Amino acid sequence: MELILWRHAEAEDGYPDDERALTSTGLEQAKKMAAWLKARMPKETRILVSPAKRAQQTASALDLPFTTLHELAPSASPHDLLKVANWDTSKGAVLIVGHQPTLGMAAAIAMTHKTHYWCVKKGAVWWIASRIRAEEEQAIIRAVISPDML
Repeated sequence: MELILWRHAEAEDGYPDDERALTSTGLEQAKKMAAWLKARMPKETRILVSPAKRAQQTASALDLPFTTLHELAPSASPHDLLKVANWDTSKGAVLIVGHQPTLGMAAAIAMTHKTHYWCVKKGAVWWIASRIRAEEEQAIIRAVISPDML
């Protein structure tokens, strides 16, 4: 399985939290990362997105259909995220556009089977794959890239 975690790009401060929009910098970050992803993502990638406005705007930069899931809202747990992704139980690829600290914690669980508070920078992508080798489950880091590297 390919698990692609994309943190929403830079957003405005404000309240209510779910209505915070991307800044002009955030819109540019999303555009750059979307171009990078579209050139590399498998064609059948499922795209799952938080209902928060900033995540919706980030995902919209891909100009591809996506599914909005309440289970990916800012209050989501890393276990909820991995469950909706079907991590380790399915084939194919899934891209999740969401929030910290959930994304970093989900990456840690996927890689180490332990909860750690890893930080995913705003607008960044962490791409993790799973495979079985010699009857052993392995997690592979395929890419970690932030928008300032593009």
